[in-house]
Amino acid sequence: MDQAPGSPQGPEEQRPTDAQSLPGCYRHPDRETGIRCTRCERPICPECMVSASVGFQCPECVRDGSGTGHAPTAAQPRTIAGGTVAADPRLVTKILIGLCVAVYLVQLSSVGDQFTNHLELLGKASANGYPPYEGVADGQWYRLLTAMFLHASPIHIIFNMMSLWWIGGPLEAALGRARYLALYFVSGLAGSALTYLIAAPNQPSLGASGAIFGLLGATGILLRRLNYDLRPLIAILVINLIFTFNPGMNIAWEAHIGGLVAGVITGYAMVHAPRERRALIQYGTCAVVLVIVVVLTLIRTAQLS
Repeated sequence: MDQAPGSPQGPEEQRPTDAQSLPGCYRHPDRETGIRCTRCERPICPECMVSASVGFQCPECVRDGSGTGHAPTAAQPRTIAGGTVAADPRLVTKILIGLCVAVYLVQLSSVGDQFTNHLELLGKASANGYPPYEGVADGQWYRLLTAMFLHASPIHIIFNMMSLWWIGGPLEAALGRARYLALYFVSGLAGSALTYLIAAPNQPSLGASGAIFGLLGATGILLRRLNYDLRPLIAILVINLIFTFNPGMNIAWEAHIGGLVAGVITGYAMVHAPRERRALIQYGTCAVVLVIVVVLTLIRTAQLS
């Protein structure tokens, strides 16, 4: 099963290396930071900072346009990745969690087994002697996507949704909704494609872990960009990889690795793209990763034909 053991932490729980002498964020006093709003000079943490034409601004100054009596800047404030500032910075994360929970409730219903069998990631035929439900090799490419919303057990969905909330929320605030959603689906599809390419064709796989590992990789890129201490995140990643490659856990490691690699590549483009052609590089990178997903899928399909 494509599972993500452990409960990774989001970037809002990291600390700067020189945090001992730094003030706390005005909205989250327990989070020390060396960054201040360029308009009101209040200390702001990565979750609260909004990229502006010069430096970063706090959410109040962005919403008010003149939060402390200053005139609004000419350029519309953006997130650190150039995304639009949203009133609810976790809306997409909430929707993704809601979709996964809703799908899992259907899996628990009387039609759950048939529902899961037709949507889980499966290369060709079915496992354990069940009637053949065909698979990706038979043209059911939708399984690469639908498997991302299925889960195998209560503990599986609980861990994945907790991880999605802790990692995804702060990352959505930092990237903006559109870029965050693109990162999520690109990472999840990359994990599905690598699983399809390497795993046994009759071995079913399901779970949001590939996408979540992609968010974890992008979080590392973001923390590096902000000069935050990466050691806690690296420790979390190592622990999760230990679980991933534990034979007794029955985890689709291919999904984790595929999602992680895609998340690092896409996350780097999101955070480091130059301002003048930011959208082109960011979404162009997503397109390149999707092309790779298609190529891997075609290669595997040709092998199984």
